[in-house]
Amino acid sequence: MKRLIETIKNIFKIEELRKRILYTLGLILIYRFGCHVVIPGINPEALSSLTSSVEGNGLLGLLNIFSGGAFANASVFALGVMPYISASIVIQLLGIVVPYFQKLQKEGESGRRKINQLTRYLTIVILLLQAPAYLASLPSAFGIPESAFILGPKNPLYIAVAMMVLMAGTMFVMWLGEKITDKGIGNGVSLIIMVGIVARLPFALIAEWNTRMAGAGGLIMFIVEIVMWFLVFMASIALVQAVRKIPVQYAKRIVGNKQYGGVRQYIPLKINAANVMPIIFAQALMMIPMLFGKFEWAQGFVSTFADINGVWYNLIFALLVIAFTYFYTAVTVNPNQMAEDMKRNGGFIPGIKPGKKTVDYIDAVMTRITLPGSIFLAIVAILPAFATRLGINQQFALFFGGTSLLILVGVVLDTLKQIESHLLMRHYDGLMKTGRIKGRNG
Repeated sequence: MKRLIETIKNIFKIEELRKRILYTLGLILIYRFGCHVVIPGINPEALSSLTSSVEGNGLLGLLNIFSGGAFANASVFALGVMPYISASIVIQLLGIVVPYFQKLQKEGESGRRKINQLTRYLTIVILLLQAPAYLASLPSAFGIPESAFILGPKNPLYIAVAMMVLMAGTMFVMWLGEKITDKGIGNGVSLIIMVGIVARLPFALIAEWNTRMAGAGGLIMFIVEIVMWFLVFMASIALVQAVRKIPVQYAKRIVGNKQYGGVRQYIPLKINAANVMPIIFAQALMMIPMLFGKFEWAQGFVSTFADINGVWYNLIFALLVIAFTYFYTAVTVNPNQMAEDMKRNGGFIPGIKPGKKTVDYIDAVMTRITLPGSIFLAIVAILPAFATRLGINQQFALFFGGTSLLILVGVVLDTLKQIESHLLMRHYDGLMKTGRIKGRNG
């Protein structure tokens, strides 16, 4: 405890770090205020049906967690940063198959700026689709009475104003995220998502506490659940940080009076190189059957995929996560490029010939370590369903795994890594007694 207090004091002794942290907290506070500002034209007192329908639905509950409750509040930030995340995923996939985007990725800073601009434009296109869909769902799917809409849910003026407000809200949240990244601490968009997740955690804990105190296990069962949750967190941290180190020997070179190379380093291959992307892709595919819900011939098929705690849903979901883990790892980890860079710098893997043999070796190692990583990721993805089956409240069960847990763990590790870097640069002790904190990209 004494060491923790001393570390906090050291953090606030560094003027630049103190300003960055306070700046980040200020922008996050603005975001949290905005999550409670209701869309103009809707009576805030009539949103109880929206809250109950969202919290009782797994997929909508997940969206509500990512938006920090703004989705259920019909807030100006209801769509959050998810349209931007969707646009980023699309641009990233285009970078795999479209030569123009591949060229931009290789142009350095100028290419990155162009990609960011294109991502913003695509975000606006996605908002033009999602904003009217959300507004149309408020009276029909979520059961908000028409009396709650001052001008009526189908009034053109209300729809136009509400669409503009939702689009402006998402763009403002994106701007907050960019400002946090530039002048604050951590990745802005990731922090905003994490804050939204953490904001729903107290409500989930209270709901679970009330459930247990009502007679479903009592205090002992609640404590057991917290211990299990802590163990799941530990396992998720191990999954995020686990690496397989491949030794690389660099040839000794003498230039003038100086010696270069002749040292052994390591290539850290991550067990889970894909992070949360496979779960996001798999969840997007699992929502496709819902599009056929209006057809009578597809009712049985749709009902199977509508039950997120069902056996078939989770079995297919887990298989998709494993498949997408291999796919995303294959497109993000390039053994040919790694072998080429190694050869150019005079490096080689001991016992492996440079060139194709090195490529085959790295590819074989990556394939082997991806298997346990993908299985572990699939287990984490379907843990909320197991938690619900064991009697845990639906709201709290979402924190037992899936995208929310991995984002929470990854963002916290990345942010702490940046704080520790500032401490070590000023010759202060790090946040841990032994070793250094490793983020997702460490």
